[in-house]
Amino acid sequence: MKIVLQDGAEFESERLDHERWLSYLYYTENRSVNVERLESVEEVSGRETLCYVFHTLALLEEERQAGMLTEAEYELVKTVLEWSEVSKGGTERERDGWRAKGYALDIHNIASAEIFREECVAAVGVAAASVSDGATDDANRGAECDNSHIIEVLISTHGLVGQAIRGEVPVADNRPLTELIPALGEESLYRILSVLNHCVIGGVSRELWDRVSGEADRMIRRILAGDFAEFPTRERMARLDRRLEEADEELAVMFRDEIFPRYELWYFPSAFAGFTPDQMKWLLREMLLKVEDGVKYLSFKPLADGLYYDYMGKKHINVYKERIIEKYMRDSSVENVELIVKRVGRAMLVDFRFSAVCEKLIDFCVEAERCGLLTFEKSITTLYDMFGFRRDEFDRLNNEEKYLATMNASESSTKNTVIDYVVGETVVDVGSGGGVLLDLLEERYPEKTIIGTDISDNVIRVLEDKRKQEGHAWTVVRHNFATDRFATQVDTVVFSSILHEIFSYTETERGRFEISSVEQALRNAYDSLRPGGRIVIRDGVKSPVDDSTITVTFKDPAGIAFFRNYERDFQGLKDIPDRKIVVDEAAGKVTACTNYAREFLYTYTWGQESYAHEVQEQFGYYTIGEFRAFFEQLGAKIIRCEAFLEPGYVTHLSPKVELSVDTYPDSNCIVVAEKPGGSSER
Repeated sequence: MKIVLQDGAEFESERLDHERWLSYLYYTENRSVNVERLESVEEVSGRETLCYVFHTLALLEEERQAGMLTEAEYELVKTVLEWSEVSKGGTERERDGWRAKGYALDIHNIASAEIFREECVAAVGVAAASVSDGATDDANRGAECDNSHIIEVLISTHGLVGQAIRGEVPVADNRPLTELIPALGEESLYRILSVLNHCVIGGVSRELWDRVSGEADRMIRRILAGDFAEFPTRERMARLDRRLEEADEELAVMFRDEIFPRYELWYFPSAFAGFTPDQMKWLLREMLLKVEDGVKYLSFKPLADGLYYDYMGKKHINVYKERIIEKYMRDSSVENVELIVKRVGRAMLVDFRFSAVCEKLIDFCVEAERCGLLTFEKSITTLYDMFGFRRDEFDRLNNEEKYLATMNASESSTKNTVIDYVVGETVVDVGSGGGVLLDLLEERYPEKTIIGTDISDNVIRVLEDKRKQEGHAWTVVRHNFATDRFATQVDTVVFSSILHEIFSYTETERGRFEISSVEQALRNAYDSLRPGGRIVIRDGVKSPVDDSTITVTFKDPAGIAFFRNYERDFQGLKDIPDRKIVVDEAAGKVTACTNYAREFLYTYTWGQESYAHEVQEQFGYYTIGEFRAFFEQLGAKIIRCEAFLEPGYVTHLSPKVELSVDTYPDSNCIVVAEKPGGSSER
């Protein structure tokens, strides 16, 4: 009978009776997998490791067909791949037995080699008895162990070439491979290591192998030549995490003197993805205080495993845990959370432990976030403010990266259009969000100085990480045009989908939704321009105020409930008290004045997941005529001033609603205003 795995790999069930590595991985109750490889953490079945091994074996078969190995070399590599991940398998009883023997199962190459050695010892005795009985399977297992030392070394070092390239382990950790040269010969060992690394790395991703294959080949040749020179400290730090390129000298010294010479770092990138270099420094310092003599491996896998959760079907850092940990890092006397460093064999495992109260708080926030209701978001904010867990007053808490990614994904060709109007040498992108416009500006104008701004520490941090990880030339600063001019004069200021947020969130003497906040931001930007400089706006636009109405008929029965929530929560359009709202629940229809209907429609398009954010914003605050009048009053030259309907709204809304009008009201505008007194070039 064939057994088919979730990725389509299959094997005959009879193999489970005589291939121990296969039974360990198939029958496992352990769901251990590197979160870096996952798109979703809640769909882990426990068979991911077995699927990965079959991927590696499929690549090995390709290499065999290509004639890259002799038959003996093929059999050797095949055995290594079959056993290389076995410590991630086993029933709980088997795993408890391995732990009792001191096997550090999170350091899977060493633990797998130890399990293989144990199996070989048992197999040799069984095989000796089986030969006289004529049993071939057990005899073959014993014969497999004839090369046990070679296989054990290859298992214990498998993956270390890639880890050395990533900066996680010293290059010298590959030194045991040179011990195999007398037995195998240098050319044979080179072929074996080349194919083995192709399988191990390519099994994760063929694209990953394509990126690192050249460096992996150079590393293998260095090892076989006895060259174990380490990367310089700063370079190795950057290989671990590009953000560490700019780490302070104290952290660099810590890596140089205390960490790199003594320890291997396991699961470092996935565990530290949500932390700043300063927070990395804190955690490493605290951990080193607890490390005992004889330890070689620092494993952050427990931390990485607990730091992620699924949101909208995708893996994300659990921001609620992250904020609590950050507070603990600032003040280690904080109750309900503590740093746990546990020794298993020669490994130290690092994690944070939360009290039952904290766990319940985190669970509530995760579930409340998924509901997407404004009342729940306010509850989350209140709770985290009560404990002092929010970073600042602009901390959205419920997944900044998801929100920024949604903003990036929503952009259309009009985002590219605004950069056509850029002039001069220095460009400021106001409220840079996910950084999509910064990337477009840098691509179009690589010679210009491009500066992103935001008022949220969260966004600044995300952008800084993006800049360092992707190697961008643009920079980002914290600045608010609603309160201040820019520090220096610039040539172009771009407001792309940000003025409506200034209008919606800025608290004035008369509360939010006051046009004075937008006008002050535009004046500050205008005063920051050099002569000939430009303000470029892409944002929502208000319909001219009149007596017209729009009737919305919902195709989804839940639409009426969405509208009722919106009617309760939306606080904008203060200048339109008569909104002409009529709700016919039986017919699934609502009628409202044009501006109220357009505000609702362009919130409804985002769906329930984004509701708690979108309902707090008024997208249209100026009509196109009011934009023109404002800039003319400033004395600016109007280069372009145009309202239009973003087609994406129609695409997303058409399956949900029918309107009583032939066309949707204009959603967006592009406004370009130039300061007199200079000569501009596009």
